[in-house]
Amino acid sequence: MRARGAGCLAGLLAVGWLILVGLQTSQASNVTSAVQEPGMVRESESENENEPEEEAENEGEVAETDTTVEAEEEVQNRTIVKEVEFGMCTVTCGVGIREVILTNGCPGGESKCVVRVEECRGPVDCGWGKPISENLESARLSCVHISPENRFKYIWKLLKPDQQPVILTNDTAVLEVPRELHPMAFECDTLDNNEMVASVKFTIYTTSELQMRRSSRPDTDAVLVFVLTIGVIICIFVIFVLIFIIINWAAVKTFWGAKASTTEIQSELSSMRYKDSTSLDQTPTDIPVHEDDALSEWNE
Repeated sequence: MRARGAGCLAGLLAVGWLILVGLQTSQASNVTSAVQEPGMVRESESENENEPEEEAENEGEVAETDTTVEAEEEVQNRTIVKEVEFGMCTVTCGVGIREVILTNGCPGGESKCVVRVEECRGPVDCGWGKPISENLESARLSCVHISPENRFKYIWKLLKPDQQPVILTNDTAVLEVPRELHPMAFECDTLDNNEMVASVKFTIYTTSELQMRRSSRPDTDAVLVFVLTIGVIICIFVIFVLIFIIINWAAVKTFWGAKASTTEIQSELSSMRYKDSTSLDQTPTDIPVHEDDALSEWNE
């Protein structure tokens, strides 16, 4: 009985010890899990905090690359040397316009492009001009100007010999003048900000003088048209002849060769005939002289 009681006590002690060991291991695992979970939470929080920072850094890098690209483009645009040249002025005197042409840096890789149109000026005195339109009753005169017309100030003057010019009331760019019994002379001064930029004169003839001038002019239009027509016809004929020769070159070559050979034969025949005629024309007195000498020697 005592042995059985001791065995039971030992078994109870072993079971209690196992229960204590299991409780300790479970507490240790709970502690480690509790320790690890705050660390995990902190790491996730740090990762969530780092994500906006990374996005901001990426946005900053993209912005920096954009600014660098724009800066490089600006530098390239600045380094392109834009060469400019000016076109011919539309007038030889007074005020006109001209084109400003860019020869380098044109869009689309073009060699030249018109940038703008600007004003150009020449000598002020334009001499004697011609009416823009005229008939037997009147004539229309125009001052030197460019668009816009109302930008300039115009002063019309009636010129008289040995007298001061008479300033007219018309201040527009165009003046219509009726023909009088005697010729008249007009002058128009174009001013820009009270600075004279052009001056031109006109002569208005009488009706009879205008008719005489028109009749005295040679009528060269018909002659010019006739000469040009004949010249065009001759040029076309020459072109057709050359085309025919090029196409039929072999036949033309044989024709000219046969013609050259016939001319050579004719020249040879004529030379032979000339030689025969010269030999026949020789005097026969030379041969009898030799015969007489032989006879005289034999007789001796």
